Amino acid sequence: QVQLVESGGRLVQAGGSLRLSCAASGRTFSSYALGWYRRAPGKELEIVAAINWSGGSTFYADPVKGRFTISRDNAKNTVYLQMNSLKADDTAVYYCHADANPVGDYPRADFGSWGQGTQVTVST
Repeated sequence: QVQLVESGGRLVQAGGSLRLSCAASGRTFSSYALGWYRRAPGKELEIVAAINWSGGSTFYADPVKGRFTISRDNAKNTVYLQMNSLKADDTAVYYCHADANPVGDYPRADFGSWGQGTQVTVST
């Protein structure tokens, strides 16, 4: 089971940028499909972005398309989420997720490992 540790969350003004990082343990990190999810206050967990093992295929939820970028550095066992043009609606706890045996390019939410989450708060 891979261990995931997120960092980078903080209070930021609307329109600003943040980069979240998720460091993973495990020697087979490069084979994992990875994702970022978020849970806003009073709302369900939702996927934000996902990336396949090589970084050659990415997925973005509609609310973040054009503003967020997911990337990975397999040499550093780290996945990133660059968030630009932040809005108040982006306020949430952001979670990193890793699936060692994905079906297709992207991780399955019901399987794999989760980080503890990092709080992002966007002020207006």
